[in-house]
Amino acid sequence: MPVSVLICPWSEARERARAIRYTVFVEEQGVPVELEWDEWDEPSWHALALADDGTPVATGRLLPDGHIGRMAVLASVRGTGVGALVLGALMQKAVELGYPELVLNAQTHAAPFYARVGFAQVGDEFEEAGIPHVEMRKRLGA
Repeated sequence: MPVSVLICPWSEARERARAIRYTVFVEEQGVPVELEWDEWDEPSWHALALADDGTPVATGRLLPDGHIGRMAVLASVRGTGVGALVLGALMQKAVELGYPELVLNAQTHAAPFYARVGFAQVGDEFEEAGIPHVEMRKRLGA
C-alpha cells in the first residue's frame, strides 16, 4: 500500500493519531480510554502514515527520553509494511535528535516485529493495561 509518513508535533497529529489509537487500543484491544491519553503526547514527536488519499492508517510516538510508544496500525493495513515505515521514521527522528538508545514496551505478540529491526528483549514479560508486554531496547549510532 503506497503511504507517506509524516513526523510532526502533537498539535499537527492530535486528531488523526487519536482516531487511530482509539480504534486500535480502546475498541479492538479493550484498553480503558482513561489509560490511552496521557501527558506524554504533547512533548513527543508523532509519526502518521497516510494513504494516498490522505487517510491516516498508522501512528506512533517518540518521547523526549527515547521511548517509542503508542504504535498503532489499522487492521485494514496490517501486514502491508506500514508499521515498519512508521517505526523507521521514528527511529530516523531519534538518530537526528542524537538519542543513543531507543526503548519500548512491546505487546508480546509484536516482539518479533521489533526484533527484526534490531530491538532486543530486556527482562521478563509484564502486564500493561491488562495486555502482556516485554521491554525492548535498541542502541543507535555505533
